Amino acid sequence: MPGTRTAPRGYPGCVDNYWVAVFWSLAPTVVVSGLFFYVLRSIMRVDRTERRVYARIEAEERAKRGLPPVAPQAAAPGAREH
Repeated sequence: MPGTRTAPRGYPGCVDNYWVAVFWSLAPTVVVSGLFFYVLRSIMRVDRTERRVYARIEAEERAKRGLPPVAPQAAAPGAREH
């Protein structure tokens, strides 16, 4: 009809559907959270592996010098043994 005005839309196209808008608003948070989790998990695994390798190298060096092995330290509360 001539002379009728339509309300301006904030986004052109497919964001008119409520669930599509919900998905697109939550997707960046979920993706960034997933990346953050993956990076932290990788850092923790690398640190654990590095400590294990360092302990093995230190034990080899102590054995070469004829020193007794280091007594195992008490684990921190809540620490898991792998």
